[in-house]
Amino acid sequence: MALYLFCLLLAITFIFMQTLADTSCTDCFIHSRAAYYPNSEEHGTDIGACGFGSFGATVNGGDVSAASSLYRNGVGCGACYQVRCTNSVYCSENGVTAVITDQGSSDNTDFILSKHAFSRMAQTTDAAASLLALGVVDIEYRRVACSYPDKNITIKIDESSNNPYYLAFVIWYQQGRRDITAVQLCETQNFVCQLLDRSHGAVWTTTSPPSGPLSLRMLFSDEEEGEETWVVPVNNIPGDWKAGETYDSGVQVNQ
Repeated sequence: MALYLFCLLLAITFIFMQTLADTSCTDCFIHSRAAYYPNSEEHGTDIGACGFGSFGATVNGGDVSAASSLYRNGVGCGACYQVRCTNSVYCSENGVTAVITDQGSSDNTDFILSKHAFSRMAQTTDAAASLLALGVVDIEYRRVACSYPDKNITIKIDESSNNPYYLAFVIWYQQGRRDITAVQLCETQNFVCQLLDRSHGAVWTTTSPPSGPLSLRMLFSDEEEGEETWVVPVNNIPGDWKAGETYDSGVQVNQ
């Protein structure tokens, strides 16, 4: 009898623990607030803290956002979130998918959306005008995968770069829902690699770039799953790289 009660207690404990585990999911929505850039054009800003430049204003059709805690010292740059306001009179069920391109907060918000993204949370054009008049709304959000059909991960050499003395670049069109937490730059001939610095936002830099064609290694991390994967592009950065140029990596990620 005692053994039966012990086994029954174990079974109940297991079911209880499994129920607790099921309540914490990566796809659950988090409640917060959102505002929009009041002095911006319809799209985002080209001087955002992520260092994306004009790309940060127009990527994803202009559905972009500044973030406060989700900026994560630049690690959150390029991450995508489904954001939907919660007022059923004005707001659509799907909301908008926004890309983090800047840092900022306003009135206890997690997001400062572009006007374009803020309006797209609404059901209709009239509802969008009403949302814009409110300025700040209650929302719920969750991390989702970014999607850039027919695009590979692209390296944009920053205009401040000076071959061969200083190299700075940002990474565009990163799909999936993982973060790039480290980048290595390697010589293609002897494959000697150096770990790059994140100077600010999504900008990776080195004051002593190797000579010749360069190979990248990018560390994709998933904090929730505890997984890390190094991705090596198919294409190299040419030895005669120039400030302002973009280079197709030849690879893309989907997770």
